[in-house]
Amino acid sequence: MTRTFAITIAYDGTDFAGWQVQPGQATIQGTLQHAIKRSTKLDVNVTGSGRTDAGVHALGQVASCRFPTWTASTDALSKAINSRLPETIVVTEVHQAPSDFHAIRDAIGKRYRYQIQVRHQRDPFEHRYRWRLRRAVDVAAMQSAAAKIIGHRDFSSFESAGARRKSSVRDVRDCQVLPAADYETSGHLAIEVEANGFLYNMVRNIVGTLVEVGYGKQPPEWIDEVLGQKNRIYAGQAAPPQGLFLKEVYYRPGFEPV
Repeated sequence: MTRTFAITIAYDGTDFAGWQVQPGQATIQGTLQHAIKRSTKLDVNVTGSGRTDAGVHALGQVASCRFPTWTASTDALSKAINSRLPETIVVTEVHQAPSDFHAIRDAIGKRYRYQIQVRHQRDPFEHRYRWRLRRAVDVAAMQSAAAKIIGHRDFSSFESAGARRKSSVRDVRDCQVLPAADYETSGHLAIEVEANGFLYNMVRNIVGTLVEVGYGKQPPEWIDEVLGQKNRIYAGQAAPPQGLFLKEVYYRPGFEPV
């Protein structure tokens, strides 16, 4: 009997060419499917909740997959897959899901976290996971600007070229600039954004725009103008990929893994 599973994965995306399988390149999806084949002898297609780009990480990516023959426990499946994965990818949870569960279609929202280090000396142990800013930023101004991003509206100004979306309207439920408790000494700053869906490079473009406000190049009210223009050229530069983490994926009522 075919069984459907929801798999939660964490990974360091530094050495991968993104999520989606690409010929001749190491990807998260390809590595995961290869690990499943080696550990279960089954060819299984793994569908992620979204396609993270090269260099982007995940704390809680969710994928759906169907196994035509698997009678052992979900714990056994998790251990089998992890035994064949590199140290940079780990399956953190496996749940049996409804037979029609689909990681993309059933998702009702996602939360991303972007990590920054402000001004401090270069840290060789953090450069893979943070964007290092060489100048101080006005955190309060960034927080005021972030609050203006929350809402149901057209986010075309934060969408990079190359996307094929029917609509650029999204519902951003939360956007926060979060200095660490030891910010004065560590310089660690995070930006978290939650929405019902995201456009291509939307979070990185939001982060780059908020940093311009933090640098004092623009006031927080500039965000209203950027959103009103509905054109990418009016927003700030895209933040680099290494600071971005897919933190959590949310699902519709009725999806209850058992």
